[in-house]
Amino acid sequence: MSVKLENMPENIVTADDFVGKKVIDREGIEYGKIKHIHINQFTLTVSGVTIHQGFNKDYFLSNDYIDKFTEETLLLSRPPIRTGVPVVDIDGHKIGKVKRLHRNHDTNELESVEISDGLLHSKIIPKSEIWGIGEKIILTMAKDEYKKLE
Repeated sequence: MSVKLENMPENIVTADDFVGKKVIDREGIEYGKIKHIHINQFTLTVSGVTIHQGFNKDYFLSNDYIDKFTEETLLLSRPPIRTGVPVVDIDGHKIGKVKRLHRNHDTNELESVEISDGLLHSKIIPKSEIWGIGEKIILTMAKDEYKKLE
């Protein structure tokens, strides 16, 4: 726990104050707890956070996911896509799980998602084919259309 210094403005807190707080989205889905806060060394602004979601399940969320910090939580402006999350078709039929996220190396923007639909089978779909994100990833296509993809 940090100590408030003399003459320190009201709205200034240390990054340590947020470590261990819950991370939730607008629908109340909890994504884990804050493990690290990342600061841009040139602008001294928050560039993102590392979220801890259980045994060996840490992932990075950039600042464009962050809505605001409260006294107890980090509120997300939109739900993140994470590996291991179930994937369903537009009708709710199970397809598989998110195996890997493919991002642009320059912008860190998500470009496509690799979906594992068995032990040895996986397919890569562009982010434009994702209809919804939450506890599950919902695709814009039916299961039959997904099976026809190469």
